Amino acid sequence: MKKLISIVLLTFYLVSTTELYQLLKIPTLVEHYFEHKALNPEMPLIAFLKTHYDHPVKDGDYGKDQNLPFIVHSNTLTLIFTLSAGVTFQSMNNSFREIVSHKIPSKDEDFCLKGFKSSVWEPPRSTDITQNLSG
Repeated sequence: MKKLISIVLLTFYLVSTTELYQLLKIPTLVEHYFEHKALNPEMPLIAFLKTHYDHPVKDGDYGKDQNLPFIVHSNTLTLIFTLSAGVTFQSMNNSFREIVSHKIPSKDEDFCLKGFKSSVWEPPRSTDITQNLSG
């Protein structure tokens, strides 16, 4: 019974959200073919399909032609699910323990060595250069 219900629900979903609903129009296609066959007994099925799908023409039965499958497409069903503002999630504090760390940071918050940022933009001092050259 569960399998039958799931097949029925899946079928309803696919027919309402895809172009599968066009397959429900196949009896209309068969009926319309027999109408053309009564008017022209020599008409094969391929000629009928080419007339209606390959090069459609506005003729006397244009209204019936628009009811054939895969001629006119419509927008399919779109489902959108949202959570209301009243939904809340709570966590129990019983399963969490506080972890205490005793590490000493060796770098500052920007991951640079301390004192490096302030000295990199200073121009070289002339006394240091003359001492290095003479020394």
